Amino acid sequence: MRLSTLHRSFFLSFCSLFLLHFFSFFSLVQADVPASPRATALMAQARQHVETALAAKGLQLGQPVFLRIFKMPGTLEVWLQNGLAFKLFKKYQICKYSGYPGPKLYEGDWQSPEGFYSITSDQMNPNSQYHLSFNVGYPNAFDRARKRTGDSIMVHGDCSSRGCFAMGNSRIEEIYLLLHAALSQGQNTIALHIFPFPMTNANMRKFKKSPWIGFWQNLQQGYQAFESSHQVPVISVYKGKYVVKTDGTLALSKNNHVWPTQAVH
Repeated sequence: MRLSTLHRSFFLSFCSLFLLHFFSFFSLVQADVPASPRATALMAQARQHVETALAAKGLQLGQPVFLRIFKMPGTLEVWLQNGLAFKLFKKYQICKYSGYPGPKLYEGDWQSPEGFYSITSDQMNPNSQYHLSFNVGYPNAFDRARKRTGDSIMVHGDCSSRGCFAMGNSRIEEIYLLLHAALSQGQNTIALHIFPFPMTNANMRKFKKSPWIGFWQNLQQGYQAFESSHQVPVISVYKGKYVVKTDGTLALSKNNHVWPTQAVH
């Protein structure tokens, strides 16, 4: 009888431990990403098309995502993790953005930012007045170190911009779905790199007389790090400059990018 009781106690302890680990794992995977009935319906509308396009490239909805924006020629790139590196899924044409090449400096300058930003679940806005949207994370630590002001810089639907990146409604539905799926599957932080243009040496020579050339040379380090490996570099801010780690470390699910402020509209 004592042996049976001992076995029963061991069995119950084992089951409790198993369930604890199971639900801990489940809670990590099923992240709490903001949603609304309208946003859910819009994502469902885009899902079949997106999944078909992903399958054609050997990718799946829910894989970790990385974003790049180039003001010139006006594109937003969505990359998905494929093994150790990232694979380009799609380039989306930006419908409209504000300003010119160069960073955002202050509230009301109608300029869109440039730099290395991060997107978390809290920055997703399923109730946006611009169809769907997410906050890019401006100002980050680099911007704040330079006393740059402004907030609520978004990637959103519609085709009107006051410092944001307007994608049009059908495009933002696809992009929002890809981000929402990745965050829901456990990606804590999505890196977003915003550049004035593809930062090749040829383009850097073309813009060498710009007052922003020093800033762009700093950004180019992050651009080249990704171009060389298709792995997202770890980027931090030290003494007012971006510091790029090029040891092949992936910035997938750790909050190792510069911290954003969070606001939605």
